[in-house]
Amino acid sequence: MSYPFEYGDETLWDAGYHGGKLYHALAQGAAGFLGVPSGLTATPHGSCAVDGTVFRVFVHRLYDLYASSSHEVLRELGHGLLATSLVLLDRTGERITLRPEDAAALGEARTALARAMAS
Repeated sequence: MSYPFEYGDETLWDAGYHGGKLYHALAQGAAGFLGVPSGLTATPHGSCAVDGTVFRVFVHRLYDLYASSSHEVLRELGHGLLATSLVLLDRTGERITLRPEDAAALGEARTALARAMAS
């Protein structure tokens, strides 16, 4: 059983059911914390629709929190969610600009996750 993340007619990530549901729940929780919508909406047929424009704002705000904090635990908590979100954002054709000091670590994580998230 899977939990696909769909952008229009394109599947961005055909996630395993548990991994997809957990990512969606974490993104919703982070969006609530940040005070913005996530751009991710569960569909009646068991997938998740991605609104690229709204999702880009969410990822940008998530990155802003990550980049502005020196709190090690906060950064680590956000790292996996952010890296996964960057892969999905890339697949929508959107991007955000990363600070040079974050680009290497997040780039490596994004590359590794992109391989694992092959759709």
